Amino acid sequence: MPKSVSLPMFPDEGAPKEKCGVVGVWGLPGAANAVYLALYAQQHRGQESAGIAVTDGREIDSHLGMGLVADVFGRAELDRLSTYGTKGAIGHNRYSTSGGSLACNTQPLVEQTVDGSVALAHNGNLINADAHRQKFAEAGHLFHTTSDTEVVIHLLASPEQRSTPDPLAATLRRLQGAFSLVLMFPDRIEAVRDPWGWRPLVLGELEREGKTYPVVASETVALDVMGARYIREVEPGEIVTLSDEGVSSRRYAEPAERLAQCIFEHVYFASPASEVFGQNVQTAREKMGEVLAKEAPVAADWVMPMPDSGRSAANGYAHASGIPYREAIVPNRYVGRTFIKPTQAEREAAVRLKLNVVHEIVDGMRLVVVDDSIVRGTTTRIKMMQLRDAGAKEIHLRISSPPIRHPCYFGVDFASKDQLIANGRDVEQIREFLGVDSLHFLSLDGLLSVAKSDPKDYCTGCFSGDYRVDVEHPLTEELWSSEQTSMF
Repeated sequence: MPKSVSLPMFPDEGAPKEKCGVVGVWGLPGAANAVYLALYAQQHRGQESAGIAVTDGREIDSHLGMGLVADVFGRAELDRLSTYGTKGAIGHNRYSTSGGSLACNTQPLVEQTVDGSVALAHNGNLINADAHRQKFAEAGHLFHTTSDTEVVIHLLASPEQRSTPDPLAATLRRLQGAFSLVLMFPDRIEAVRDPWGWRPLVLGELEREGKTYPVVASETVALDVMGARYIREVEPGEIVTLSDEGVSSRRYAEPAERLAQCIFEHVYFASPASEVFGQNVQTAREKMGEVLAKEAPVAADWVMPMPDSGRSAANGYAHASGIPYREAIVPNRYVGRTFIKPTQAEREAAVRLKLNVVHEIVDGMRLVVVDDSIVRGTTTRIKMMQLRDAGAKEIHLRISSPPIRHPCYFGVDFASKDQLIANGRDVEQIREFLGVDSLHFLSLDGLLSVAKSDPKDYCTGCFSGDYRVDVEHPLTEELWSSEQTSMF
């Protein structure tokens, strides 16, 4: 049984929620230990539940639980998984963007099909999952979860896909939306990225005692923690197979004409230590702050970040503006969920408890406060009130991304449109609500100017409303060409 868990006592309504992290290792003795380390490194991608599945080459076993990685896995669980998993292991950090926060939705999902056992870990969100689920339900299929991920297994096990030369490729061509998948069968791991390239997925290799073992993970920081060498990204529309024969690759689809790499990976989600979409995250965020300083200069005494998400951009803003950088907002990392309170006054007190202000630095000063984004704005407003109470003379809020005016359908748990503070409000109205002296969001052109890839290859739907697919009319038929080509 997983141990008890202490999560943040007051989920930050002003912050977007993490997506998920996936990892897979093949052939390494005690692979579960390496997967555990990788999940730890990717904890920022999902703090709701965690799981590891392992195989001995014949069957698949797993251990899953709600909570943080350290709470789900103790020494006994890891020893058992490492002893059993002599062939391979995959893992998953979860934050629910589809299906809800339920124990049954913890991944990797492990199922027994007519062709044997399979484990599946998913980062992303399928916009046509409901349509597939309805068809399967009408045909009498039973579902064990409320997650969109289970649809993939039903498709994979269906006679229509099983009758094709490559059931996995046939299955993937029926999925619409964001999906970086790691599937484990008793004899191999298959790592998949959707044709739009929404979510990151990287390939690496571990070296142990003169032997090399292939690994995949959501972020390069997981490779670093495992001691693995980065090789390359899994390409959009590609299946990479890890097995006793080594690494092989095939395409189930050509990359989309316009990719949809999630720009929010650079703004907020990914670890600053990671390389995402071919670009270091820390460097990208610092450049966002530099561009922000050029777009919205202001006279001030200090530049300070909202912890921890605004730190990189605040450094960039301070460097470009010449205003000294100071940290005066200190997070309390020892507050437990026990303190959640029902009334507005008590909720505000909870936010104050979570973030403490250093009065000596703030009192009488003109502040540039830098954060990465504003979603609902409720907790941001309380944070600004804390700075006022501490004696701030002026507060100039700078946000290193554009206003979020539209929902995300591809794996980011943004609020519904009517809950987004920027929906239907201009910047002046938002400024008044937050109670700051000035407010400026980084322009979309400014954000894309920092990106390394072609600007057309990033998804900016949450800012612009420009989605790569028709989210109102999802499709379930085959969506991509079935032509396959080897990439090795």
